[in-house]
Amino acid sequence: MNKPAFLKLSISMVIFGSIGFFSKYTGLPALELVFVRCVSASAILAVYWLATGQYKKERWSIKEMLFILGGGVTLVINWLFLFLAFEKTSVTAAISIYNTAPLIVLVAGWTLFREKFQWGGLLATLAAFIGTIMITVTASSAFSHVLLVGSVYAFCAAIFYAGTVMIGTRIKQASPYLVTFLQTFIGVIMLAPFVDFSKYTGLTPENWTFSLLTGVIHTGIVYLLFYGSIRFLRTSVISALSYLDPCVAILLDIFITGFAPSYMQAAGIAIIFLAVSYTVRKNRQEDPATQRQV
Repeated sequence: MNKPAFLKLSISMVIFGSIGFFSKYTGLPALELVFVRCVSASAILAVYWLATGQYKKERWSIKEMLFILGGGVTLVINWLFLFLAFEKTSVTAAISIYNTAPLIVLVAGWTLFREKFQWGGLLATLAAFIGTIMITVTASSAFSHVLLVGSVYAFCAAIFYAGTVMIGTRIKQASPYLVTFLQTFIGVIMLAPFVDFSKYTGLTPENWTFSLLTGVIHTGIVYLLFYGSIRFLRTSVISALSYLDPCVAILLDIFITGFAPSYMQAAGIAIIFLAVSYTVRKNRQEDPATQRQV
């Protein structure tokens, strides 16, 4: 097990778990919020990449550039669908559906990239998914009345997120700084023609604070950690750690909004953490290539 990579991905998933909470306070529609994320993240990463001289150490490859560009497209589309889902239904319901992504990643790893099939990895991922359902089904009565369009958006986001993960595991040489900068800059180019800039004129200082934080923290920092880790981990580990996201979402409800979990929800959280722990133990013996330091 590559411990630095495991820690980085864990941190990125924990931070990402708060994205739904932050998005509610930005006051922006999905498209305009994703654009802010892309602009702020690409600007900060570009300055850091150039100021530190990291660009001098890059190893350029046409094949990897194609992966980076393709991953940038799937990443931005994933964001759009996810924030559209937040607009149409509750964060809890959207996140529940969105968390089918790890299952897609796991199956894709076995079928498309010939990774070794692991019953333990499958069972742990299924257990974590069941834990998520236990949390979300009782988290809000609105779950049983989820709008169809919100459900479709969330599932589309899951598909594109899974695509982003699988493409990201193919990127081995380019630094996380280069990958994240290029992909967020791709987002700027993709979205600029469609952005309604009048949406930014009525924002309060609080709206701007939350909007910029989603760009700097939930985009720049999170995806540096994300791309600096997934290339060194098995898809079974990536899939299991992805379930830290809904755990954080429900814990924010408990400690910030005062939500009290039911016994079933508490059991669901426990199952998720047990599944993650099981996956970690079962993946101690990894390929030598995955043991490189991040």
